[in-house]
Amino acid sequence: MVVRALNVAEKPSVAKAVAEILSGGGMRTREGRSVYNKIFEFEYTISGQPCFMSFTSVTGHLMELEFEERYRKWTSCDPADLYHAPVRKSVPSDKLPLQRTLQEEARRCSWLVLWLDCDREGENIAYEVVEICRSSNPRLNIWRARFSALIQRDIHHAVQNLTRPNPLFADAVDARQEIDLRIGASFTRFQTMLLGDSFVFPFAENDKRLVLSYGPCQFPTLGFVVERYWEIQAHQPEDFWTINCQYTSDEGNAKFNWKRGRLFDHLAAVLIYEMCVEEPLATVYEVTGKESRKNPPHPLNTVELQKRASRYFRMSSEQTMKVAEELYQAGFISYPRTETDSFPENFDLQRVYELVTRHFLACVSQPAIGYGTTALIDIAGEIFSASGLMITAKNYLEVYRFESWGGSTIPNFEVGQQFIPTSLTLDMGTTMPPPLLSEADLITLMDQAGIGTDATMHDHIKKLLDRCYATKDVNTRFSPTKLGEALVMAYDMMGYELWKPYLRAMMERDMKAVSDGTKTKAEVLESSLRQMKECFLDAKSQKMKMFEAMQLFFERTNRPLSDQQVGGEVVRNCSACNDADMVLRKRPDGKFMVGCLNYPHCRNATWLPNALLEASVSDEICNRCGPGAVYRIKFKFKQGEIPPQYATEHTGCVGGCDTILKELIEICGTGTRNISGSRPGGNRGTSNAQMNSRSAAQRGPPSHDQHPTSIRLDPVLCHCQQVCSLLTAQTENNRGRRFYRCAANNCDFFLWETSAPSHANLSDASRITNRTSQGQHHRRSQTRFGQTNQGQPGRTASGREHGGRSTTANSGAFVRATGEVISHNSCFICGDTSHWANNCPNRNTS
Repeated sequence: MVVRALNVAEKPSVAKAVAEILSGGGMRTREGRSVYNKIFEFEYTISGQPCFMSFTSVTGHLMELEFEERYRKWTSCDPADLYHAPVRKSVPSDKLPLQRTLQEEARRCSWLVLWLDCDREGENIAYEVVEICRSSNPRLNIWRARFSALIQRDIHHAVQNLTRPNPLFADAVDARQEIDLRIGASFTRFQTMLLGDSFVFPFAENDKRLVLSYGPCQFPTLGFVVERYWEIQAHQPEDFWTINCQYTSDEGNAKFNWKRGRLFDHLAAVLIYEMCVEEPLATVYEVTGKESRKNPPHPLNTVELQKRASRYFRMSSEQTMKVAEELYQAGFISYPRTETDSFPENFDLQRVYELVTRHFLACVSQPAIGYGTTALIDIAGEIFSASGLMITAKNYLEVYRFESWGGSTIPNFEVGQQFIPTSLTLDMGTTMPPPLLSEADLITLMDQAGIGTDATMHDHIKKLLDRCYATKDVNTRFSPTKLGEALVMAYDMMGYELWKPYLRAMMERDMKAVSDGTKTKAEVLESSLRQMKECFLDAKSQKMKMFEAMQLFFERTNRPLSDQQVGGEVVRNCSACNDADMVLRKRPDGKFMVGCLNYPHCRNATWLPNALLEASVSDEICNRCGPGAVYRIKFKFKQGEIPPQYATEHTGCVGGCDTILKELIEICGTGTRNISGSRPGGNRGTSNAQMNSRSAAQRGPPSHDQHPTSIRLDPVLCHCQQVCSLLTAQTENNRGRRFYRCAANNCDFFLWETSAPSHANLSDASRITNRTSQGQHHRRSQTRFGQTNQGQPGRTASGREHGGRSTTANSGAFVRATGEVISHNSCFICGDTSHWANNCPNRNTS
């Protein structure tokens, strides 16, 4: 029975090359859903099993890892939320034709043979193909072909020795992708939103906001460049002196080096030199000679290929990888990579091919052989040495023209031989700083620290140039730009070495552990993201240090630092714009608010009570408010600034259901911004308006002022015989008026304090006395009817006047200043039932 097998390669060119090899050139071609990924068909026998082979391809990764829709906009959430925001892998729109091709072909097949590149990245792509194909045919038998070169021997061996794909390799890549996405997005948004509009960056194009990207590999790579630059800047030149000796004879020249090397003490160097000049006779006291070998280079891997191409040809790592990929797809070399950019027709591919070929030939050649001689001489007690080398067999150097071996010879010396040097000089030199990093140096440091992989190092280097973090000169040496240096300096000032390679190297070791099966993907994600979130939150709390560093290099714009520039904890989705989250913020003046991240385009805000000391978003979701999740907030209030009946700690909701929060907003006021053309403190924003939807005439207890209780000689008692608090109203129609209210939640006692002259002749039953902070007395109207246990209205046992609880049928009723009882549901000033006293037209009349 013939088995239908779907074969999938990583690139169209590889699919075509493998199909040509397996079919002997007799394949048939048809179109797939994607115009770039054709399908090749032919018959083939695998381990005695006749197969009908359909061979197609993908173009790198089929899927992208991304945040859920609500987290994709930069203003949609606090960047810190990206460490736990939901992510998903999905097929992007431009890859949907490929997805349809794979699903359609998989339905008709029994086997799926994966011909992806044989590295961790290729294994991850393989599992993306498996996921898509199994969505249409879950019964597929999955096989993996492993090969290293597009040559007949490798391809036939791979298909006749199929294995199973390795899920651990795929898990390692999944972990790296998720870590890189979360860290990169959080820090990039943080940096860009904080700094992008605050400084004048001369290299920003077309007045567009510059993206200040952060990558877990990109930033340590920048750190190498900046650190070397700082070493150069910190270098202090220092003079030194050395003695050089040279001897010339008919047999050749010998340059002797001083054993002391160099001295930094001029006087000491002069004294020694004068000793040698006074007794210049040199005596040979040791001569050694032995055969020496120069070994061929190690086999060429991708990292070494990039380094050597940069060193020998001054070719960028990116360019080298592109050429290597082209050569691989053409079947000339066995270094599979993922870059597939096109090249100009006159582009010189053979320099890289020559390097690979000569390197291979050198690896299988014999070492170069030479005979080395070293002579030691003594002049006035000072030791000098000279060395020479005579090459007797070049061997691998014959083909590997990129390297040389010293071929200098020295005269024949014998022990005991004496001579007068041809020259003996005291020379001065100056210490030099280390050079800027070359591309080969940078790749070496990245490789040693485990920054990136052989397939991604060149991309990290290119991003430094694209992001204007570094520049590269004609000698392929890197210097940081002001922007790159400022960013590294900012994190260095914070105390975090995020620009150092240690964190990333540790993550790369974790990826290797996942590949080896010694750690799970979940373990690595949890530990890495927890550590980096702590770093992020600390960096966010020290954001002013980023401004300090940037100010050393760039001019500020006119835009001030706003609390809106960096997100806070997410409370809910904004119901006004539906484009961003509402987040909890603390303003520089200490006031709290819940505002939209889409500010200034959306000004939706909920201003929280002035008495708030601390606030943080909890994990609890309100089961009454919506739409969407509304997270409850943990409040901690200042004890002396809220009425005693309210607890200082409260977990509440800003969605509109929290009665306690509404009352405290009315009592304590809010930290509302001043808006031009409105009364200070008068703008509560959309959410406050929703929470306080009643009209001003129906509003509950007005707000508490900064010093809510005045010093009183005569306390006002409520219905329940409790001393009332003197508060100040903040509602629109009564702002500034003072009133008395009971501290108990179940008592509805309410009394305005009025200082109008017409209320000065109240009876004892309706009069209270208050001493102000200046010691003056005012008479205030008592707007309820009270009676004491002595039968004397308003008189306590101590003789002080107060409002008492009525024991008559009119208990708790409101009265006019003249003592007339009025309806409990009417204005206590005029008795009208159509309004309350705070809206009474006669309120301010005498």
